[in-house]
Amino acid sequence: MLAEKQQSANGFSAILLNWMGTALVTIVWISSGLFGLYILAFYAAAAYQGKMNRWNEVLPELYGPSSGTANAGIGLHFAAGGIILILGSIQLIDAIRNRYPAFHRWVGRVYILASVFAGLGGLSFILIKGTIGGTVMDIGFGLYGVLMLLCATETFRHAKARRIELHRAWALRLYALAIGSWLYRMDYGFWILLTDGWGHQDHFSGPFDKVMAFFFYLPNLLVAEIFIQKIKSKTSLTFNLVATLLLLAVNGFLLLGTYFFTKHYWGPAILNWITG
Repeated sequence: MLAEKQQSANGFSAILLNWMGTALVTIVWISSGLFGLYILAFYAAAAYQGKMNRWNEVLPELYGPSSGTANAGIGLHFAAGGIILILGSIQLIDAIRNRYPAFHRWVGRVYILASVFAGLGGLSFILIKGTIGGTVMDIGFGLYGVLMLLCATETFRHAKARRIELHRAWALRLYALAIGSWLYRMDYGFWILLTDGWGHQDHFSGPFDKVMAFFFYLPNLLVAEIFIQKIKSKTSLTFNLVATLLLLAVNGFLLLGTYFFTKHYWGPAILNWITG
């Protein structure tokens, strides 16, 4: 009897974790897609209109009139980043992957290529110009770019060799990194709203800025590993409950952040871009 109850509890906890995972994918898909459109609407539109100084309104000292190569690198990073945010979530949809494998493969190739361009563009900017936050931000963002290239390479390599389980694990890690720039903005928005920017300095060299140089992508990889572990093996009741509570907190955070940023920042920029 006790074994049956434990088995039933394990089954129910697994269902709850699956619901939370599905909700997370849905929220991330919608929110990161909106942010991807915002990136294209704001940065690409500014470049097209020849108003590159607008880049500095969001991230100070990003654009420099005399830094042509660095500008090209960060421009490539933003353009490719917008593409991977829009395409990445499509790759996670089981129905599309199973029913339209050829479409999944071709979108995947574009996605991998865009991820490589985003990583190389960001790294070239860091090597040529350096980040506004100095050494700590250079290291944090540089590691992010290296991990992006590693995950993109491994995702493609295992897909080519038809090692599907490994391919999907690396693809999840790549997606966790791809949404990092989106979460970076959301984290800062909430921090400034809740603490009035404690630990943040204009040149991104404060204690909070130094933590954020790594925090915007390392927790994402932890969440990705939870999904990978869930896929790979049977999980315990404790694991399922802890993971469910973690994902519930993440989902609430993302829903609130998506509403706030879409209303005040992303939505207006996208509408202005569409209406011309």
